[in-house]
Amino acid sequence: MARKSRKNITINSEPEIKTTFCIRTARYIRLSVEDSDNKGNSIENQSLILDDYIALHPNMKTVDTYIDNGVSGTTFKRPEFQRLIDDIEANKVDCVIVKDLSRLGRNYLDMGFYIDKYFPEHKVRLIAINDNYDSDAPKSTDSMLVALKNIINEAYALDIGKKIKTQARQAMREGQYVASTPCYGYLKDPNDCHKLIVNPETAPIVKIIYEWFVGGMSTNEICLQLVARNIPTPSVYGHNKGYLSSKKVGCGKWNTRTIQRILCQEVYTGKLVQGKTDTVEHNQLPQDKSKWIVVENTHEAIISQELFDKAQARTAEIKAEHAKKPLNPYTENIFRGKIFCGHCGRPLHRNRHIRKTTADRYFFTCLTNTRYERGACESGSIYEDELLSVVLESLKVQAGILIGKKNMLADTISDADITMMQESKIKRLKAFISKNQNFLSSLYENLVNGIITPDEYQEMRKSYGDKISEAVRSIHEIENKKKVLENEHRRYLEMNNTIEKLLDSGKFTKEIVDKLVSRIAIYNGKRVEITFNFENEFESEAAANE
Repeated sequence: MARKSRKNITINSEPEIKTTFCIRTARYIRLSVEDSDNKGNSIENQSLILDDYIALHPNMKTVDTYIDNGVSGTTFKRPEFQRLIDDIEANKVDCVIVKDLSRLGRNYLDMGFYIDKYFPEHKVRLIAINDNYDSDAPKSTDSMLVALKNIINEAYALDIGKKIKTQARQAMREGQYVASTPCYGYLKDPNDCHKLIVNPETAPIVKIIYEWFVGGMSTNEICLQLVARNIPTPSVYGHNKGYLSSKKVGCGKWNTRTIQRILCQEVYTGKLVQGKTDTVEHNQLPQDKSKWIVVENTHEAIISQELFDKAQARTAEIKAEHAKKPLNPYTENIFRGKIFCGHCGRPLHRNRHIRKTTADRYFFTCLTNTRYERGACESGSIYEDELLSVVLESLKVQAGILIGKKNMLADTISDADITMMQESKIKRLKAFISKNQNFLSSLYENLVNGIITPDEYQEMRKSYGDKISEAVRSIHEIENKKKVLENEHRRYLEMNNTIEKLLDSGKFTKEIVDKLVSRIAIYNGKRVEITFNFENEFESEAAANE
């Protein structure tokens, strides 16, 4: 019976043999929040269904499993789905298998794009087991049924989403706290997750921030005072207590933006103000203030309404004073994202000296000591015009080196001996592939005739398939190496032309800096370290070609 079962599976399910003689299969699993109570859609159940299907199709080889847990199917901006797309683009996947089409997605238009256009263009087979859909064996009615199922799936997701949103807004009107984490200064009541209670550890920090600000202290000075007292930031505190799961907690230093957010939160007066944003097309957008949901006396206040109003009044005064200042726009910062302090590693801040009779003079300086922590950095700084001169002189030196690298790459690409060796190796590999394809083709006939057992068939089939796959990969590596060298030669040529134009004109632009400069570090005493985009690359390219 075992021989008969294996034989039937081989005859009925054997797909058209591809170059690699195995179907590199990606298992995709998705569980959304609304599916969490549906055991049929659990991650474990989906995985079992996919495993059972693959077990019945021995030509399928699982290359990876992609699991999006707690992500809606109405959007395709899912981490694991995007990783799957990256692997498809890298030609690592021949087939995508899902429990049903709703696991792939619930957006009718996007589903149509992937099923009808993207997967076929990338020669990727799609199998939805419970929907009995296989893109390699389409039926005449498949396109209509798939379109109908996608419409139904999207309608279901929209209906569920609408119900969840309606339920959440009703909870807001009833004075329930609906956010997943408590705001700084409060904790969630252990007996009622929709109620806030005062956090005795952080509430005093909130109160003193308001008192300092109303007393005339700047938000920048408040940051320095909190750092000096070793008070953890809200993100660090939440992460340490375990209710903030994100590993990104910033630098651990207070900043003015955090202080400003605390100073505008009316929740500290004992009222809940929720519904400030709405989700439209998967993007959170601010709601008009008239649509905010405000409920008084829902929890214990940390500050008085009077203190909160004074803080808002001072904030308005500061904004009004700032608005009175004449607007003199900054010139473009061509070094944005490229220039850092060599001591603490933070990005340098660009500022200017305003002069009455001559043009303003711009300079870069480190703000660590004045904004984060006094005495924490040696504070590198430099004038922009001085930095431009340093970069220009350095590029003059690099120009000759760049030309040499470009010429060496050109010699490598055009070397007749290397080209002949590559072509000879490719020819041998193709002959090896052809020989093993012939061996592989005869295996199934030997199995049917009883010359070899099913176990021998599977073992030999895998062996020949692996040899062919390795040879195909070797051919791709040889061809790709030459392409990489050609692309790098073209890039060096473009950089060389860019430097020549810059040296002729002496004028920097943001485009030129982005193309040539990787990073600039400024140290105390105006010492400058420049890393160019073309440095330390040629050596690795030459080694890869040996």
